[in-house]
Amino acid sequence: MLLIEGQFGPKLDCTGEGVDLLKSITCNMSRRYSRKKGKASSKRPLNPTTPTWVNHKPKEVEMIIAKLAKEGKSSSLIGTILRDSYGIPAVKQVVEKTITEVLIEKSLAPKIPEDMMALIRRAVIIAKHRASNKNDMTSLRGQQLTESKIKKLVKYYKATGKLPYDWKFDPESLKLYVQ
Repeated sequence: MLLIEGQFGPKLDCTGEGVDLLKSITCNMSRRYSRKKGKASSKRPLNPTTPTWVNHKPKEVEMIIAKLAKEGKSSSLIGTILRDSYGIPAVKQVVEKTITEVLIEKSLAPKIPEDMMALIRRAVIIAKHRASNKNDMTSLRGQQLTESKIKKLVKYYKATGKLPYDWKFDPESLKLYVQ
């Protein structure tokens, strides 16, 4: 264990030596809105190698990804289809690229990232609900949280270059992105 001096006293580094400061600080923090620690999850294998039962070549998998993307499937849905229908547990182990990287190479990637698009859809649904239920304060809080998450993602994606620098978050024009 490594002690790190924080704003409110010393913090323990739960990950050990050789870890950057951000990871060591976030290992002690909880989730933003749910008041939970959120440490439980399934783990990937330590040595990622292509499983022996996968019979598809990397080019075949890329062609399947392109075909599914042309049908309008999102990258997460493509991964689910590849896992369930084709028996490919992880695309990165077979192709050595993520699904999004394959879509970018083939110019099939969406203009707005998938996680942000899901939040935009949720914001539009909540706004539609709030229009007909003006006294629903619980949905008002949900709308505020969703729009806050969208604003944080916009800031991040502008910094990483995945969104144009002049892209603006406007709750009124979100409906156009969903259609």
